[in-house]
Amino acid sequence: MNKNELVRAIANKAGITLKDAGVTLDSVVAAITDGLKKGEKIQISGFGTFEVKAKPAREGINPKTGAKIKIAASKVPAFKFGKAYKDSF
Repeated sequence: MNKNELVRAIANKAGITLKDAGVTLDSVVAAITDGLKKGEKIQISGFGTFEVKAKPAREGINPKTGAKIKIAASKVPAFKFGKAYKDSF
């Protein structure tokens, strides 16, 4: 499902226009993104949790040369499905 199909599904389920559904989806994504940038954990009951996880610095290998390289520490967004959602399948 792509974004247009998701907007259409939201509009059909909520009984709203495609434009309103698009604005709603964009607003939800923006709110989640802003919260993650602030370091917040976003929990949606019955669905899952968005959070930022820290990846420590580590040593890697350049696949072309086989030389060891240092990989800097970083922060990455992550999502974990909730138990209720997993159990629904």
